[in-house]
Amino acid sequence: MTFLRRLTDLLIYVSVVFGVVLLQQLWFLVPRWLFYSVFSGWVAYFFTAVAIMRHHKGAYKVALVLAILTLIVSLPQPEHYKFVSQGINLASITFIVGSVLQLCIIMLLTVSFLMSKK
Repeated sequence: MTFLRRLTDLLIYVSVVFGVVLLQQLWFLVPRWLFYSVFSGWVAYFFTAVAIMRHHKGAYKVALVLAILTLIVSLPQPEHYKFVSQGINLASITFIVGSVLQLCIIMLLTVSFLMSKK
């Protein structure tokens, strides 16, 4: 389970770093209110990653909620699929990689929670 936890931690940290790339792109693409909305979500993810780094067990539940919320907000947006349909570009890579990261975090945390109950 140690490997599973380390992998989960790594993906959460990568997601936070990847969020910086997303924020840089959004600054030029979206209205300011939307940018600051996404930025506030990134700040929540950042503090959750810091809590995980400090070994706060409850932070994993927060990370799971944030990963789910990220996908709930991101996946239904038709603009995101427009980027993907235009081919490989920074926006489409950000959307695809970010979504896959969130899915992996959700799966790993779910498995981890199920294994810890046994």
